[in-house]
Amino acid sequence: MTLPSPTQPMPVLRRRQLMAGLGATALAGAWPFAPAWAQRGKFGNAECGIASIDPLYAMVYVGAKNGYFADAGLNLKPMNAQSGPRAKQMLAAGQIFAAVSGVNDAVSLTLAGKQAVLVGGFDTRIPFANILISKKLYDSGVRDIQGLAGRSIGITQPQSATWLMAVYLSDRAGIKDKVQIRPLGDFATMLGAVKSGSVDCCTATYSMLNKAQAEGWGVPLFDVTDTAKWNTAFGGDIPGVGIYVMKDSIDKRPEAVQALVTGLSRATDYLHKTSAEEVVALIGAEYLQGYERQLSIDAVTNFKKVWSPDNLIGPQHYERLMAVMGDGRQMSAEDAARVPYANMVDMRFVKAARGLA
Repeated sequence: MTLPSPTQPMPVLRRRQLMAGLGATALAGAWPFAPAWAQRGKFGNAECGIASIDPLYAMVYVGAKNGYFADAGLNLKPMNAQSGPRAKQMLAAGQIFAAVSGVNDAVSLTLAGKQAVLVGGFDTRIPFANILISKKLYDSGVRDIQGLAGRSIGITQPQSATWLMAVYLSDRAGIKDKVQIRPLGDFATMLGAVKSGSVDCCTATYSMLNKAQAEGWGVPLFDVTDTAKWNTAFGGDIPGVGIYVMKDSIDKRPEAVQALVTGLSRATDYLHKTSAEEVVALIGAEYLQGYERQLSIDAVTNFKKVWSPDNLIGPQHYERLMAVMGDGRQMSAEDAARVPYANMVDMRFVKAARGLA
């Protein structure tokens, strides 16, 4: 008998019939902790800290709203951690079960002595590597990153993924020591700072770019969907946002981790087959407060270009991220040796959810 794909919906009664007929032995053939379709939330409650409120993180919102996590056995509650560094701090302190933020946050947490493990990827290009500049400054002649010499770049917090993008792109442009990188807090504060002129530009998600352009005061200086510019700067696909847990959770609650990833994979498939309008209609009111409907739709449309089709993070993608973090930007060569792919990334859960194991 063929197991139903965990990414496809199935009536509850039919699920129960199939599960009863298969038995525990058949389930163990694919993965020892396969999703418990017939028992919603059987692995308990859990919170997932998300770096900010943004359509970028729609996979978690959709998974919660459509009950995908609960179907797989975990009652997961998304919460706004307000930044990537804060999300990883909450995870390390045991205040949340999982965190969603820049992949580099999981790496830096491990380097700090708290072993985190990436269990799923959100994208193939770092979605907050966009650079948003004020239209006034753009019209004055600043048309590339080199033109930011002597100016300021807003980020969320030091050592965050937004900080890393500002440092990396300015370094690649040869102006690393000629820009002022200013921590501002969350995405909304960053937008307000560029709009008011208190900073010249900031790293940005598509939601931020769309809002600034719609209001007429901002334009993109660097756009991650420009393939030629992206490859020149980064050399190929890189995981930007990931979902990660503590290694201890994998050891002690593997069933809950599997439910987490199975719900994420189903939400990913939903996003790729569903129109942006339908996605925003589903999650907008509950999870995207403060974002206008059309701007959210535009953001989802753009994110579809960079969202991962399968949640997998490959060794080559991880190595590109190591190159971005390296060269003294966020870690040394000695640090990199302490966080090899084999220790930092566990794709067994994604493969099990997708029948690839």
